[in-house]
Amino acid sequence: MLRFLFILTAFFTTAAFAKTDMAEFSRQATLRFGVVSNFDNPGHFKAYVELNNLSQQSLPSGESNWQIYIHSTRRVSEVLSDEIRFERVQGDLYRLTPTGKFNGLQPGDKKRIEYIGRGEIASYAYFMPRAFIVDANGKAFTFQNTDTEDYSQFVDPLASPQQYLRFNQPDADLYGLSSQDSNFAKAYDVKLTEVATPILPSPKSVKLSDKAVTIDASWTIYQPGGFGFESRLLQQKLASLEVDIPFSQQAEKAKTIQFVITPDIENQGYELSITDKHIRISASDATGIFYAVQSLISLIDAAASHGAVSLQYADIHDAPRYEWRGMHYDIARNFHGKHAILTLLDEMARLKLNKLHLHLTDDEGWRLEIPGLPELTRVGANRCFDLDEQRCLLTQLGEGPEANHSGSGSLSRSDFVEIIKFAAQRHIEVIPEVDMPGHARAAIVAMKARYQRLIGQGQKQAAEQYLLSDPEDSSHYLTVQSYSDNSVNPCMDSTFQFIEKVMYEVQSMYREAGQQLTLFHIGGDEVGKGSWTASPACNRKFAELDNGLMGVDDVKPYFVNKVANIAQQRGMAIGGWEDGLMYDRNNPFMRNSLANDNVVAFAWDNIWEAGVADRAYKLANAGYDVVLSSASHLYFDHPYEASPFERGYHWATRFSDLNKVFSFQPDNLYLNASRTLSGQYIDDLDQFTDKYHERLINADNVLGMQGQLWSETIRNETQMQKMVFPRLVALAERAWHKAEWEGHKNVKNTAQYKQDWQRFISVLYQHVLPGFIERGVAFYLPAPRVGLQNGKVTAKPLLPFLSVEFSCDNGKNWQAGLEANCRNSQQTMFRTAFKQRYSRLVNASEVEFYQ
Repeated sequence: MLRFLFILTAFFTTAAFAKTDMAEFSRQATLRFGVVSNFDNPGHFKAYVELNNLSQQSLPSGESNWQIYIHSTRRVSEVLSDEIRFERVQGDLYRLTPTGKFNGLQPGDKKRIEYIGRGEIASYAYFMPRAFIVDANGKAFTFQNTDTEDYSQFVDPLASPQQYLRFNQPDADLYGLSSQDSNFAKAYDVKLTEVATPILPSPKSVKLSDKAVTIDASWTIYQPGGFGFESRLLQQKLASLEVDIPFSQQAEKAKTIQFVITPDIENQGYELSITDKHIRISASDATGIFYAVQSLISLIDAAASHGAVSLQYADIHDAPRYEWRGMHYDIARNFHGKHAILTLLDEMARLKLNKLHLHLTDDEGWRLEIPGLPELTRVGANRCFDLDEQRCLLTQLGEGPEANHSGSGSLSRSDFVEIIKFAAQRHIEVIPEVDMPGHARAAIVAMKARYQRLIGQGQKQAAEQYLLSDPEDSSHYLTVQSYSDNSVNPCMDSTFQFIEKVMYEVQSMYREAGQQLTLFHIGGDEVGKGSWTASPACNRKFAELDNGLMGVDDVKPYFVNKVANIAQQRGMAIGGWEDGLMYDRNNPFMRNSLANDNVVAFAWDNIWEAGVADRAYKLANAGYDVVLSSASHLYFDHPYEASPFERGYHWATRFSDLNKVFSFQPDNLYLNASRTLSGQYIDDLDQFTDKYHERLINADNVLGMQGQLWSETIRNETQMQKMVFPRLVALAERAWHKAEWEGHKNVKNTAQYKQDWQRFISVLYQHVLPGFIERGVAFYLPAPRVGLQNGKVTAKPLLPFLSVEFSCDNGKNWQAGLEANCRNSQQTMFRTAFKQRYSRLVNASEVEFYQ
């Protein structure tokens, strides 16, 4: 239908428009976005799109068949112009077309179209790049100024409070800007100290002696078999320091690094003993041995000098706090390649994290090859301008019209097998997620394309075998991400044939990698309200007897139970996001209704004032295993600080900085309730919300915790790494080590917390960040704080180990200094630096953000 309308529109091409060279127009004209105000209407913002015709081409007056497409992740609710129509195509893709009142756009003209949207826009990251214009023949041309990751090229400055604050009614935005918050800066005002045992995450017990031993080429390594990877890892580290140590066949030989299995050491724990005769690495399993090697490597790095390593005598006893210490990585919204996954795994291993939760599918992409279903990656793994969606998915999230950016790409079967093997060597389990029944648009569209291909070949039965949507379904719904067609239909047998096919193929990849697929994550979250309400397939099911389906409210639990049973038959547990395992906001599915021995709930939605922060405990008490995934502290796609310049969404919390992640108290979630989304302070959560939050009874059901990275605003590997690192280090610290200061409200003011935080920052500066640099891993550095002193713009670093540099020529040349001696303040810029790694740039004109 969309295709028909597009062709019909093209038929009425005006003569004037036919002369317009759209290639030149898109190169020379600019399209820019801007925020007018977040303050005019509660729950809404006013923004604009502005066209500046710097070309010699014209857009004719009146209705015409040119179309401009933009990406807006905030839903547009009203257009304040009678010249331009806004039409939501699907998701964040909007089409702008001229009305009969359009008065044309001549060379040198500007035209601003204002509109109202839902929510607020308080950072540049909400605007997406690669807007494009489509000509009479359906050919798309990207506006050149938007084809960039530099927001300043296509977004006007967010310079006033109504632009960079989120709201002023009914409550004020009490967070303000972190750069103006003295408490935010105070948290990072720490004094660096030398740390005797620079191991992160922190060990349980460390005993040191004044004595030291020198490790040189006279030493050997003994491992009894089965620890080849671990022993080579250690040998290679020493060799990189010009300490070449051979392997030995004798366990008790003097000057030997010994690998010893000791059954009575707890699971994944280890003991590390260092003397002049032996370095003994003891554990009850290979994972514990690996973690001991990582700790020993940390000590070696700190004591390294070429040709020899001097280590203090030590006895270290260590074991993890939680069984589950993970990281979730969304590769569906944007795809950063296999290398990004392997690098993340390598860094996770150094931090003793053991679960990589890979979000493989979503509305915006299907990222894993499934043999026998080529459309999943041929169509579902690519985004471009194709309204029929036979070649690709509709473009989303700043992909633009061509399938050559981060919205496109996938892992081959062999890639995924390689990833599983790579992870297993490092004692990390890869958890695959195929998100259903909602968030499934990529799969739905791909299976429609498959259907069309096979129907065209006269293969009706084969075409319908894996179909995920009912063509007669007229249900109306709109999801949080503005999709109206992303729910698979659980009332069709072909849906479960598809799921079993995918499970089989993924399971076979694990088997080829020599591993067992133990947990299959089915997503289950954010199903659009209204899904299946007008589905003939579901109505037929409702009329049947003894299938457990009486009406629409039964469809989601029916789906989850069917998938749970399929997984059980294949020897797998299932996982799901918390809301995917609940009837409504407050009530989990009855655990015994799901035909699977193990069901893991990933509890994420803990916006304190929303009254659902006890879902994690409700699910644990109801018999589910639970992984804490709290959005308030553990969502790494949120910005590091409250600032319009920081990347990330802020729907769950205004920011999640390093200190906030470090201070997370997983054993009592309610102690983390410090501020609301608007910034109000919370002393007692029950009193604040006037609700009794369920307490945790079945504590053994809490498996652990994990960080989350959703990738809507993250379009390349460097951006991804800066959002993850160094927050992942703080996550690992809390997942492995329970601190003495935990168990109290307002812990940041305690002496024990300050001491631990000082140690953490010191080890980060002295060892962790230099390691990132050595391995080529990008990481986030906070921007300098600028101010006016004696009429001059000055800057200072947020962290004590950072230096400040300034430029007088818009970043062409840099020099060290806290005070910029520049003639032209308009070209003055600052940045913080650490060993040739840099923060984002701060213009002198931004000084108002720091006053």
